[in-house]
Amino acid sequence: MKAAEAVINIMKDWEVDHVYGYPGDSVNNLVEALRKHKEAIDFIHIRHEEVGALAAAAEAKLTGKVGVCLSIGGPGAIHLLNGMYDAKADGAPLVVITGQVSHDLVGTDNFQEVNLERLFDDVAVFNRRVTSGKQMRPLLQQAFKEAYAHKGVSVLTVPDDVFLEKIESPELRDATYTSPQLFCDGADLTKAADMIAKAKKPVILAGKGAFPARKQLTTFAEKAGAPIIITLRGKGVIPDKHPYNLGNLGQIGTKPAYEAMKETDLLIMIGTSYPYREFLPKDAPAIQIDTDPTQIGKRYPVSLGLVASSERVLGWFNDQLKEKMDQRFLKSCQENMSNWWKHLDNISTGKADEPMQGPQVIRALQENVDDDAILSVDVGNVTTWTTRFFQMTNQRFIVSSWLATMGCGLPGALSAKLNEPDKQVVAICGDGGFSMVMHDFLTAVQYDLPITVIILNNKKIGMIQFEQEELGNIPYQIPLQDMDYAGFAKACGGEGYQATNEAELTQALKADKQSTKPVIIDASIEVRAPLPGKIEMSQAIGYSKYLFKKFAEKEGENDMPPLKTIIKRLI
Repeated sequence: MKAAEAVINIMKDWEVDHVYGYPGDSVNNLVEALRKHKEAIDFIHIRHEEVGALAAAAEAKLTGKVGVCLSIGGPGAIHLLNGMYDAKADGAPLVVITGQVSHDLVGTDNFQEVNLERLFDDVAVFNRRVTSGKQMRPLLQQAFKEAYAHKGVSVLTVPDDVFLEKIESPELRDATYTSPQLFCDGADLTKAADMIAKAKKPVILAGKGAFPARKQLTTFAEKAGAPIIITLRGKGVIPDKHPYNLGNLGQIGTKPAYEAMKETDLLIMIGTSYPYREFLPKDAPAIQIDTDPTQIGKRYPVSLGLVASSERVLGWFNDQLKEKMDQRFLKSCQENMSNWWKHLDNISTGKADEPMQGPQVIRALQENVDDDAILSVDVGNVTTWTTRFFQMTNQRFIVSSWLATMGCGLPGALSAKLNEPDKQVVAICGDGGFSMVMHDFLTAVQYDLPITVIILNNKKIGMIQFEQEELGNIPYQIPLQDMDYAGFAKACGGEGYQATNEAELTQALKADKQSTKPVIIDASIEVRAPLPGKIEMSQAIGYSKYLFKKFAEKEGENDMPPLKTIIKRLI
């Protein structure tokens, strides 16, 4: 068989369903093999390689299986980098196959030649160039294993002529990967249980790694008498209105979560290495549970690290711990959270005579999505609005959390619909993020993927505006050229709706539910600051400096507070 056929066989063995990519000269021989096996593996022809890599990374996040993307060498391979770094940052297993000039021309500065091994050296856990057909099978097998083992990116760079080389067809092929079953020392578990039993104000911080232990997590929280705070990647691990849930932490977080962290006398981190030290306790003792020993104490000094699966550790705790009788701290946190929900309800309830804001759009969306819908959320103010105001029940949530790359919303939705065709899939995007990748709305049309794209359109990159203001600067180069996104959807072959008020938005969402085509809902919103649950003094001072500077430079001085008020804010 040809080496290209071996690639297809290995992908089948690893149960690859989709390959996202763009055909071209240095991968055409592999594309031909994909054509011959299109009944087994779907080659999804995206419009830009970056979208292909982001979609493959999203598939890995959603399914837990390895994502696969393909491009030519040179410019195509370079375009993959953003999605590859997103996969690396979020621990999503990804296999990338790129073409290259013929192996006899490598190193001669040939047309479109790029030193791909050097290019991918930082992003990849496994990075090899295939120099002969005989290497194809063992190297690709290892690429899959390394991607799974390290939850990272594996890359094979293959000169196009290698795909044509004939190789022997083995009777046996090894396509297995077994996750290590880790469990920690009994003495450490006993010590941890003792710390939990003695704590008067324990707080749980649950991340992505807590998802395997969803059933055990709520029982553990009840026994420990501990409220649960969730990271961005942990959203959905328990319903947002679960009585133990205090919401997210940090700039996207809630005031009750912030205050609970300040009060806790024991932090229990489950499947997370939360990066923002300023939102964690000042000096509280901590227990950290993680399958990766390198994450233990990486960003917060822990008293005890438990290297094991969250499911097994919490199961052990649930068998050993007695329910905490002193529930005063928990009940105080729950009362605080109840007040917070009332506060958010007031914000998200719009008035008929006022323009829409982000929270109102998310509230209307929530009332029109299925309980098992998949939300692919872009980066920007929309991340804040969604995490804070969308009250998840059993929906699933995809986002670029660590790299936080704009433009991830649409690729994630494409991937979600391909993998879960019977589920409602919604991309929640700002006009800035969507306009970066909007060309691939055509991909949704081409493959008959009835996704919904909600664009929160304020005609500017809103989060950057407030970042500049927080620094005390006057916003610069923030406005975006507006366009008719609903008209764009129709021009692509989909459906589009304009929504300038809540009545139009509700009507558009109801029409969308009846559609069998990809839909864009262009929701015009008024600018609203994505204020954190707790405003730090440095943020307030920085914003006041912006107001002072804006006043001093006479920009929009009529809407400024009195100078006396500004000066008070600076003190």
